Amino acid sequence: MSHPVNTRDHGGGIDAACLRYGGTRNDWVDLSTGINPNPYPVADLAPDAWTALPDQAAMDRLMRAARQFWNVPDGAMIVAASGASALIALMPFLTEQSSVYIPQPTYNEHEAAFRAQNRPRVDAARDAPVHVHVHPNNPDGRMITPEMVTAPALSIIDESFCDTCPQNSLVGLAARPDVVVLKSFGKFWGLAGMRLGFAIARPEIAIRLADMLGPWAVSGPALQIGAEALEDHDWADQTRLQLEAAAQRLDALMAGHARRLIGGTSLFRSYEVEDAAALQARLASAHIWTRIFPYSTTWIRFGLPASEDHWARLEEALS
Repeated sequence: MSHPVNTRDHGGGIDAACLRYGGTRNDWVDLSTGINPNPYPVADLAPDAWTALPDQAAMDRLMRAARQFWNVPDGAMIVAASGASALIALMPFLTEQSSVYIPQPTYNEHEAAFRAQNRPRVDAARDAPVHVHVHPNNPDGRMITPEMVTAPALSIIDESFCDTCPQNSLVGLAARPDVVVLKSFGKFWGLAGMRLGFAIARPEIAIRLADMLGPWAVSGPALQIGAEALEDHDWADQTRLQLEAAAQRLDALMAGHARRLIGGTSLFRSYEVEDAAALQARLASAHIWTRIFPYSTTWIRFGLPASEDHWARLEEALS
């Protein structure tokens, strides 16, 4: 019998929903994640992307594209890995400080990474030398400002959802010796299964991360697809407009079914409702999967429907 290794709370879980509410994966509308439902169109891959070890030229192309796309400051380096989660797990190893401040509620992998290394989370910023900020935050979309990045030893800024609002990015702070900025490729470009993430930091930090990751941290297909997507600024500009329109449409649809909009980004919206578990179950009976949270009985989060058929199914299930 196999046993799950990771039991932490996340979106997804369609297989478990199928077991509980019936149907197959193809029957379901998955709104439980904040992943772009209309992903970047993947072109044909070069044959050696699959057959050869990833080469330095492919990595160099990816680094150039990332540096230009995110306007990375000259004093910072970029490290690529197989997903932002792989980098989050390494953050505790960048400092010997004992405690970390992570404003709650937020994405739970940051606390899990520090807890795995016996680094406790504290509730007050003044009590911790290391601070983690998810910017914009998941699930409420709250932002921070440069003036709030004040950790004595290390500030980790997770910008996994910031590609929807690049004007708010704090990547310029990565030139400081006490800041690491994390980027996720899977959310905005909608290719979460490709597993690609980035850390942006001063060379002394970036080189340590690269050493910990070891050689070939990114697959050949991910190097090619990632570079092509990051070079396609027109797609990114158009996608931001489409996502914003979809988020406004979702807010309008939920206006009669929620007490209030809690917040979010243009990839996900969080609402306060009377009974989050009851609403999730009602939608699940129509094979629509949403996200609720262990710390709240009233918060529910929706991703974006992928098609007009999915929009119609959601509207019908709500009404």
